[in-house]
Amino acid sequence: MLMIGIIGGSGVYEITNKADKCTKKLVETDYGDVEVSILDIFSKKVAFIPRHASGHSIPPHKINFRANIDALKNVGVTKIIATNSVGSMNLEMPPGSFVIPDDFLDFSQNRVKTFYEDKVVHIDVTEPYCGNLKDVLDKSGDVILGGTYVCTEGPRFETPAEIKMFKMLGGDLVGMTGVPEVTLAREREMCYNSICIVSNYASGISDDALTIDEVFEMVAEKEVELLELIYNFIKNVDDEADCTCLHALDGAEV
Repeated sequence: MLMIGIIGGSGVYEITNKADKCTKKLVETDYGDVEVSILDIFSKKVAFIPRHASGHSIPPHKINFRANIDALKNVGVTKIIATNSVGSMNLEMPPGSFVIPDDFLDFSQNRVKTFYEDKVVHIDVTEPYCGNLKDVLDKSGDVILGGTYVCTEGPRFETPAEIKMFKMLGGDLVGMTGVPEVTLAREREMCYNSICIVSNYASGISDDALTIDEVFEMVAEKEVELLELIYNFIKNVDDEADCTCLHALDGAEV
C-alpha cells in the first residue's frame, strides 16, 4: 500500500492526535535502522519519523538523512512532507509564519548528500520541491508560498555577516536540516515538500541573542495550527497521483 511520509522537525515528535491506529516498526536500511511510526489517519497510511528522535537527542549535523529517506521508501512512501524550524531573513516572513519554500542554497559542509557514491547520477533540481504538494499545502492552511531556504551545517547559529551574505544571494529562510533531505528524496523518486515554521528573525535582524528555547516555544505556540495543516494535507493529498518526481531518475543515470 502507498503511504504518505511525514518527517517532524524540532518540537514535532508525534502526530498521533487523529490516528485510529499506531504501530512502531524498525525498518532496516543499508545506512542504519530507523524506527518508523505507521499510522492510520483518515483511512490513509502515514509513516512518521521525528528527525531529531524523541527528546531532540540528535543534533542537525549528526542526522542520518540517508537512513531516514530510505526507511520511508522501504515502507512504501511516495510523498513526503517535512517540517523545518527556520529563522527568517525576510521581513515579509515574520515569526509564526508557515512558509512553503521553492528553492534552496546549500551551505552545509560535512554531510553525505547522495545515495550514488559509486555511480554517476545527475538528478534535475530545477524545481527542488514538489509543485503538486505545494498546491495541496496551499489548500490545506494559511501558508506563504515561495521562498529560498538556506541550509547551514550547524549546530551553531549563523553570524550577522553570514546572514547578510545569504540575503545578498537571495535567501529568505535559514535552517540546518533541509538539505540533503530534499535531494535524497528526489534520488529515491519521492515527492517532497517542506513546511518551514519561522521561529525567529535571523542573527543581525533580530535584536536579541538567538536561543533554541525560542524555537521550541514558537513550535509549541503554533502546534495546533501546524497539526491542523498536516492533517488537512493528509486529507487532501491524492497519495496515488502521478508526478514527475516519481520518475526523477529517467535520463539521470549515465
